[in-house]
Amino acid sequence: MIDEGADIIDIGAQSTRPGSTRISAEDELKKLIPTIDLLTSNFPGIIISIDTYHSKVALETISAGASIINDISAGEMDVKMIGTVAKLNVPYICMHMKGVPETMHQETNYENLIKEILDFFIVKTDECKKAGINDIIVDPGFGFGKNIAQNFKLLKELGKFKMLQKPLLTGVSRKSTIYKTLRISPEESLNGTTVLNTIALLNGASILRVHDVKEAVEAIKLIEAYGKA
Repeated sequence: MIDEGADIIDIGAQSTRPGSTRISAEDELKKLIPTIDLLTSNFPGIIISIDTYHSKVALETISAGASIINDISAGEMDVKMIGTVAKLNVPYICMHMKGVPETMHQETNYENLIKEILDFFIVKTDECKKAGINDIIVDPGFGFGKNIAQNFKLLKELGKFKMLQKPLLTGVSRKSTIYKTLRISPEESLNGTTVLNTIALLNGASILRVHDVKEAVEAIKLIEAYGKA
C-alpha cells in the first residue's frame, strides 16, 4: 500500500459491518499494539490511523506510535473519546452513523437525509472544537445507517458538506451499494469502486479510504489533471 502511494495506513481490530459483534478495548489493544510496533519499526515515518470507538484504545495506540483516530461513532459510543483525542492533540476522523453496528442496517429512516447529517456535523464539529480538537476530518459514513438509495443520494449531494469547511473523507470501497447494485461479488467490485471514488472526488472528497490503493491514486491524479485543464 505504501509503495502504491498510500498516505495513511488505517488499522482496525474489529469488524463494524452491519450486524457485527463488538469486542472490548482490551481485545483491540492485544491486536493493535503489536501491529503498530511492527509497522513503525519497518516503516519509519509511517502515518497510522486507528479505527476505534474506545477512548482507552485511542490513548494507548497514539502512545505506541499511531497518529490519527478514526471513530465511526464520532464520540457517541464512548463519552470520553472526544476529550481524550483533544488531550492527545491528534487529528480526529468524525463519522456519522445512525444507530450502532449491530442495528444500523435497520435504522435508515430520515425525514431529510442530507440536512440531518449536516446538522449532526454542525453540532459535532462544534463540540470537538470546544473540547480542543484542532484537526477534524468529516466522514458522512456511507453504509452506516444508510440504504443503497440513500448512499447514492449522499454521494450525489456530497458537495453540500463543503460548508463545514473540514476535509471530507469518503469510504465506498467494495461496499454493498456497489456489488448489490451491479449484482456482482465484493471481489468483483474494483471497477465500481473506482467509478464512485471518482464521483466523490469531483464532489469534494479530499481523502479516500480504500482497499485498492494503486487504482485510487490513479483516480486522484487524473482528477487533479482534469481540474487544471
